[in-house]
Amino acid sequence: MQLHISPSMRHVTVFPGKGVREFIKVKGTSRRLSYKMVIYSLLFMTFLLRFIFVLTAMDTIEGETQCSSLGCIGKRLDPRMWRRPDSETVPEEIYRALEGAETDEPTAGSDVPQTLEEFIAEMKSDRTDARTFALRLRAMVSLLEQKTRVAKIQEYLYRHVASSSVPKPLHCLALRLAQEHSTNVGARHQLPAPERVPALVDPELCHFVLASDNVLAAAVVAASLVANALRPGSVVLHVITDRKTYAPMQAWFSLHPLAPAVVEVKALHHFDWFTRGRVPVMEAMEKDRAARSHFRGGSSAIVANVSEKPIIVAAKLQALSPKYHSVMNHIRIHLPELFPSLDKVVFLDDDVVVQADLSPLWDIDLQGKVNGAVETCRGADEFVMTKRLKHYLNFSHPLISKNFQPDECAWAYGMNVFDLEAWRKTNISLTYYHWLQKNLESDLSLWQLGTLPPGLIAFHGHVHAIDPYWHMLGLGYQENTRVEDAEKAAVIHFNGRAKPWLDIAFPEIRPLWAKYLNLSDKLIRACNIRA
Repeated sequence: MQLHISPSMRHVTVFPGKGVREFIKVKGTSRRLSYKMVIYSLLFMTFLLRFIFVLTAMDTIEGETQCSSLGCIGKRLDPRMWRRPDSETVPEEIYRALEGAETDEPTAGSDVPQTLEEFIAEMKSDRTDARTFALRLRAMVSLLEQKTRVAKIQEYLYRHVASSSVPKPLHCLALRLAQEHSTNVGARHQLPAPERVPALVDPELCHFVLASDNVLAAAVVAASLVANALRPGSVVLHVITDRKTYAPMQAWFSLHPLAPAVVEVKALHHFDWFTRGRVPVMEAMEKDRAARSHFRGGSSAIVANVSEKPIIVAAKLQALSPKYHSVMNHIRIHLPELFPSLDKVVFLDDDVVVQADLSPLWDIDLQGKVNGAVETCRGADEFVMTKRLKHYLNFSHPLISKNFQPDECAWAYGMNVFDLEAWRKTNISLTYYHWLQKNLESDLSLWQLGTLPPGLIAFHGHVHAIDPYWHMLGLGYQENTRVEDAEKAAVIHFNGRAKPWLDIAFPEIRPLWAKYLNLSDKLIRACNIRA
């Protein structure tokens, strides 16, 4: 800013910056310095000093990075006028060093500081300049990022191994129950008793379907369902299992009756429909199993890929889980054929716990839809309840992008009300297998995980949203679930790797599952199953 007074003392001109002029003209009667001129000059200088003071104060308050005050006008007009001391330009130099060209990645054996304490000690001792400070800081952070990535991937790999293996206590329980089935006539009782067989097709009762090859998990689901039913005598539980688990499953429910509820245990080979020639679910599973056996080179190749983010590695490892090519996980798509005499059922996964009476589900009007499910795109939990189709389907593939909208709300398996009568009028099952085949032909590129993505496609347009109270998700893959919130839900779902019967389960919420185990039972104690 410049102040120019004409030789005649008649004009005073202020130049605030480049290209801008403000003229303050003061007329004088003569070339002599009059009292009026002195007063005008003093007033002008007072105004100028106040203006400079206000700009400086506002600039100091707002800091160097903001530019919303009038002080920034001065910076733009003449940056030299507002220049800070050199010591305050250090952050810019640090930014330039941090954003500079990539250097070789540091290794654990190099002289890079391994901890913050080592870094601070080195900086204090060497008194380095800003650029060296930034480069050393960058090297330390890069090394810590490498270590963190390796640790996270190892964690995901260990969890994958733990969740894919059969724990020793569960294996022990299955063997002991199989022995009981072969040696104890009480473990081979007909289920249900002959006088209760008519209940299996009684439409006035509440029919639940549970498909599982895990005896302990099925026992907890059944115990919690009956314990919380207001009318246990109206509960009919249809347990579906595979051939190898049938004997242990029948032995458990024979030795641990849940009367007055009715429990039926059947293996897949007991269903006439399943043994009547060509079964799409088995053909699809064989193809899927063969494709996934070579999926991305297996877990070793996935972990060895250093370019992937840990969360992507976790998703790819989860895709290899045996659960996703288990027939138990796909059999629900054939419920109308498996239960031709029933019109409405509630399907439960074996990793749920029932905490309330579920009979009101039969009073829900599905409005002609087939599947009553909890939507997962809205809710208080921002991590679990923000799922849309784009989170499950690959919308970069034209087959997906031209048939579906990425922001459509997703829904959850685990606790579903199925109107079998309405289902039989649709082609849902055929659509399901059509898209399974398309995914195989596309080298598993339409989606990666399990039965929910093809289920989202097959039931598209056939889903009726029910109150989230009936089904709370996410207890198997996030540990920040509040116990108080979980206790308020009708059904809690341990979907994820941290199943409650595994050692990797979250200890805060595992008691919600374990309280339905009778730890004094001789079979439970013999296999060292603990709460």
